[in-house]
Amino acid sequence: MSLTSEHPHSRPRRFLTAADGGLLLFRVQDVPVLLAPSWWIGSLVVVVLYAPMVGRLLPEAGTATSWVLAAAFALLLGLSVLAHELGHCVVALRMGIPVRRLRLFLLGGLSEVARTPRRPGQEGLVAAAGPVVSVLLAVLCGLLLLAVPEQTSAWLLVAECAVANLAVGVFNLLPGLPLDGGRMLRAGVWALTGTRARGTRAAVVGGGLVAAALLLWAVFGMASGSADRWLRLGVCVVTAWFVAVGAGGELAAEQNRSWPDGLVVTDLVRPVLQLPAESPVSDALAASAGRGVVLVRADGVAAGLLDETGAQRLAAESPQAPAELAAEPIRAETVLLASEPGEEIAERVRETAAWQFLVVDDEGRPAGVLRREDLRAALAHRPR
Repeated sequence: MSLTSEHPHSRPRRFLTAADGGLLLFRVQDVPVLLAPSWWIGSLVVVVLYAPMVGRLLPEAGTATSWVLAAAFALLLGLSVLAHELGHCVVALRMGIPVRRLRLFLLGGLSEVARTPRRPGQEGLVAAAGPVVSVLLAVLCGLLLLAVPEQTSAWLLVAECAVANLAVGVFNLLPGLPLDGGRMLRAGVWALTGTRARGTRAAVVGGGLVAAALLLWAVFGMASGSADRWLRLGVCVVTAWFVAVGAGGELAAEQNRSWPDGLVVTDLVRPVLQLPAESPVSDALAASAGRGVVLVRADGVAAGLLDETGAQRLAAESPQAPAELAAEPIRAETVLLASEPGEEIAERVRETAAWQFLVVDDEGRPAGVLRREDLRAALAHRPR
């Protein structure tokens, strides 16, 4: 229903651990599609609550047929959510936004993008892709209903598919995070104000209103004795919880992403010292106090940044060993441009599995070393 690790290539391709998110179904352009254990719980709830309704929709259906059609509805609902999330996934990949995984869980789904869209237009297009797929499938099933005899099991299955896709599409257009409509609202406010944080706050408020409306609808169904009141109550309570928790998570993520006014990355970096890669590790370690150390080979190529933890272990065993043996390679993702916007730097640091980063100026010259712990401390103590 929304967008928010590593790819588990090293684990068996059939079953994944709970930490990976569930059962691996297949991959889309190397993105794993996972079925979380909670999906089975949600589907069981749908079957139990929907089976009595089948008897009212098809009076001639027996008990066994009602349960089979209810199970088919739960499966079609899951497939509808899957198609919806694949819409997000494919568009994100086409726009160059990496996707960690796609996961189906209790009454919903999640396409986990590896980084935040850089522009409001990107966020809006990726968010809109899911509802577009759902609505198109609903229209296709609606047209197919015209060719299927009414009041038959086949007719009910097609109708169920149309309803499932329409429900997924329309519900996700509601203007509140973490729903797609909330992301579209955030993109719109972001485009108008130039500030993503303002868009997030507006969409979080929308998420709270959506959750409240769902609970009110469930209460109204119970009070009026609606035929689907129990199904409505179960779905609304779980979905309202999902929306409320998701909106809170989006707000927390935005607060962690925000960059304090007046702070520049050069205020956080440690001075950088360049040493020959063949320097004794004990000397390099002594020189690294309060500084970042770039180890340079004789040909002028950087061997990497000195890893203090590794250097301490190496120095304890062999103090005269070349410091290059304790170097952490400098990769493209661990090099930061000092002139980059602070929010992008914070996000890069969060997304990259490294504890220190080389900061360079516009000419490519080292300007300092940024450590993850220093950035975390600065963001944790920013003015509220």
